[in-house]
Amino acid sequence: MARNHSLAKFVQPSAEEHQKTADTRAEYTRRGASRSMMQSLDELAETSIRMLEGETVVALDPALLEGSFVADRIGDDQEDYVQLREAIRQSGQSTPILVRPHPDAEGRYMIVFGHRRARAARDLQIKVRAVIKPLEDLAHVIAQGQENTARSELTFIEKALFAKKLLANGMSKDVVKIALTIDDTLLSRMLAVADAVPEAVLDAVGAAKGVGRDRWEELKKLVLIPANAQRACEFVGADDFRQTAEGERFNILLAELKTAKTPKKKQTASPSVRQFDVAAKSVAVTTKSSGKTFTLALTSKDASKFGAFLSEQLESLYQAFQREIQTKPGD
Repeated sequence: MARNHSLAKFVQPSAEEHQKTADTRAEYTRRGASRSMMQSLDELAETSIRMLEGETVVALDPALLEGSFVADRIGDDQEDYVQLREAIRQSGQSTPILVRPHPDAEGRYMIVFGHRRARAARDLQIKVRAVIKPLEDLAHVIAQGQENTARSELTFIEKALFAKKLLANGMSKDVVKIALTIDDTLLSRMLAVADAVPEAVLDAVGAAKGVGRDRWEELKKLVLIPANAQRACEFVGADDFRQTAEGERFNILLAELKTAKTPKKKQTASPSVRQFDVAAKSVAVTTKSSGKTFTLALTSKDASKFGAFLSEQLESLYQAFQREIQTKPGD
């Protein structure tokens, strides 16, 4: 399927896009981040959007390319990829990819964005049209994140995992927010989901196209219960789940966890309580019986002495009790 935007989208943003970018920058600044830090990041972001302007497009051998040092996709939608490859076969590659000289391998390049276009060129055994731009890691991830955000191709969980990987690679939260065009609240929610859902579940479910933040947060709440987390890992590991179409996996898993029976709490009978007086109300007695437990409490000025007396008589009282139940008719 052919791309629905051209290079001009990155070179000449519309007035409305300029205003949205300005509003976003102003909002970030109001949230207390260092002004100089935000201005520096803003300049990198604007550079990443316009970085193709005036650059020479060259043809590169796909064999010289390596993927980005931080992945932003979970797998690849084969149907979409096939449509893209066929569009390139028939009409050529209309939009160049962006690469940087590989930091550790002379003569090779690292893809900043355009991985699927590079893969299609490799499969078609043709050269890939690319812009080569010397970039540091910071500018690399901002360009990569904003390009995919502009195309609206990454799903919620892909963005969440991308954010987690960027932080693991030493990027600051300010960089992650600019790369994905998100705020503090959304970043926190993304990271909460990425951290809570077991890795085995994330791998099995895949990109989950069409599944937004609310349903991922619903799943997160369920798997925070250890028994549900274990159940989820076992469920996604079954052959039947693996054979399910990727687009249906999230819904099937969520339905399974929501309908899972939770063990009912064992109901215990309310204790039986009895209160009475003896010896012309000289001693107040309270007894409580609950299953195998029987409690007797005495209240009087002689309660301590009387209780000690009862304790001394327990052996003989118990023997009398045994004789009583043995001679009771019907026993």
